[in-house]
Amino acid sequence: MKNRSATLRDSIEEMIAVGKLKPGQHLDETELANAFGVSRTPIREALIQLASLGLVVTRPRRGTVVAEIPPQKLVEMFEVMAELEAMCGRLAARRMSEAEHAQLLAAHRACQQARDANDADSYYYQNEAFHQEIYAGSHNTFLAEQARNLHRRLRPYRRLQLRVRDRVATSYSEHEDIVNAIVAGDGERTADLLRNHIMIQGQRFADLIASLPQLSAKAA
Repeated sequence: MKNRSATLRDSIEEMIAVGKLKPGQHLDETELANAFGVSRTPIREALIQLASLGLVVTRPRRGTVVAEIPPQKLVEMFEVMAELEAMCGRLAARRMSEAEHAQLLAAHRACQQARDANDADSYYYQNEAFHQEIYAGSHNTFLAEQARNLHRRLRPYRRLQLRVRDRVATSYSEHEDIVNAIVAGDGERTADLLRNHIMIQGQRFADLIASLPQLSAKAA
């Protein structure tokens, strides 16, 4: 069972992911404590945990702010994410059981339902679940942990990508190929597909950069 600071950490992380707390926004411990109806102590502990994940930054005399990622660093992080996902996929294609295939297919169907409903927000959460199945299916706990940590760091930006026109439909189509490759046990094809699925380059990068002001706009 999660303790209070871990629950608060998850809640604040979600607020960052959905844009309720913007990159660069100052996080006031007293305001957060009042908002969640708790003392400042568990809020402070939650912010320390978020800082360890790179989601917030605490500076002397300036307090804690939501982390901002410069465009060049964002590209570098997506490059690493693409390789981590490729490694997870390669191992998952070799190691997933039939029961795990069934779980992956269920996650894929949930993505389909969100796509068909034209619900980008729902698709975002189902998409996360889909990728988590692949991390777990690698049966390499250290690799899965690294993938999850970077995935969390990039959550606001991965979410933003799905708001680009036609990205949800394209993402689902890419998932279809990934599922087929994993079930067929084709590790190299799975790795290539996942790498291309995650990488942001060319027009996709231009679209993401064009959307960043929306994410970084200061809270009203």
